[in-house]
Amino acid sequence: MQIDARGPRFGAAITLIILLLVIYFDSALLLAIQTLVWAIGAFAGPHKSPYGFIFKTLVKPRLKGVGELENVKPPQFAQLVGFLFGVVGLIGVAIGSPTVFLIATAFALAAAFLNAVFNFCLGCEMYLLLVRARLIR
Repeated sequence: MQIDARGPRFGAAITLIILLLVIYFDSALLLAIQTLVWAIGAFAGPHKSPYGFIFKTLVKPRLKGVGELENVKPPQFAQLVGFLFGVVGLIGVAIGSPTVFLIATAFALAAAFLNAVFNFCLGCEMYLLLVRARLIR
C-alpha cells in the first residue's frame, strides 16, 4: 500500500508539539494519549491514525499538487517504535521513575523533530536497515 509521504511528516509535527507539552507539563496523560495514537498507527497503519485522518480530510485537500507516494511499511514501523518509547515512558511513570519517563519521551521527541523539521524519518531508516539485513520483510 502507498501513502502520501507528506502525511507522516504532518503527523510528526503534531507529535512534536504533543511531546513538548508532555515534557513541559510532566503529563503522563498526554503521553498515554500520544501512545494510543502511535498504537493505532503501528497496528492499523499511519493513514488510519487520528493524525492521518486530519491530514487526509483537512490538510491534503488544501495542498497544491500531488504528493510523492511511499510504501506504508516504513512509516508504520516508525509508529511502532514511537509506541514502544511511549510504553517505556508510561512504565517509568508506573514504577515511579521520572528519569525513565523523561528519557523515553525525549528520544521520541528527537525522532519526531528529525521527521517534522528535516523530513528524516529515523524509524523508517531503521526499518530499511532491518529489511536489508533480512531481519524483517
